Amino acid sequence: MRMQGVYTALVTPFSNGMVDYGKLEELVELQISGGVDGIVPVGTTGESPTLSTAEHMKVIETVINKAAKRCQIVAGTGANCTAEAIELTMAAKKAGADATLQVTPYYNKPTQEGLYRHFSAVADAVGLPVMLYNVPGRSGVPIAIDTIARLSSNSNVVAVKEAGGTADRVSQILDACDIAVLSGDDSLTLPMMAVGATGIVSVASNIIPGQIKAMCDAFAAGDIATAMQIHRKYYCLFRDMFVETNPVPVKAAMAMLGMIEEEYRLPLCEISAGGREVLKACMKKCGLI
Repeated sequence: MRMQGVYTALVTPFSNGMVDYGKLEELVELQISGGVDGIVPVGTTGESPTLSTAEHMKVIETVINKAAKRCQIVAGTGANCTAEAIELTMAAKKAGADATLQVTPYYNKPTQEGLYRHFSAVADAVGLPVMLYNVPGRSGVPIAIDTIARLSSNSNVVAVKEAGGTADRVSQILDACDIAVLSGDDSLTLPMMAVGATGIVSVASNIIPGQIKAMCDAFAAGDIATAMQIHRKYYCLFRDMFVETNPVPVKAAMAMLGMIEEEYRLPLCEISAGGREVLKACMKKCGLI
């Protein structure tokens, strides 16, 4: 399985404390209309920590069924318990997911050998293509380059979502092994693609899927000027999607546009007044409001 292009880290819409599955279907349709290559339900942006297991799986199933094979579905089924990650990934495979996003186990801070065994166990037990997710700022531990290289020998480990905050990691990974690398930060999409990344797992594409897709396609086709023009136009959006903890700003922005209700589950809560003003100013600058 080749992973390239734009994959949207989809938000999970709530209404009156419950997952709004009807709205979720609308968001999937909007993403497909925007031309994205894939959708990633129930990752960090999808507020996976506060969904019950039943909700987690129903969100994945809803996205798969609504997408109806029109784009790839990379189900967020990672956990800091290997047995739980395997159980969730097996359920996602049964539901029809094309691949799984496996975040670095968080809080328990495994060693690199523990990470290797964890990801290998998921890949071997389920047989679904795995996108590793390196996000040390959230998980507390990075996936070392040597560990990625070891894991790349497993035919089921096909990609890395790289959210370590530096484009240099892309070069380091590709120097060590042959695996697809996708940016995990919208603002680093073009810098990472310039040194070999194949695309982006995007937060901003929840709002502007067509524009993110156009930017990546232009860059891949060698039209650097167009790609840079799009990047510059929306750079403040890429930046300000993280003015507070993701996915608080993106859900606030989507609510401003009438796409969803601005609702979260504790311990996440509404964006601060100051954060809202920063976000609103950015969206005006981009011509979104």
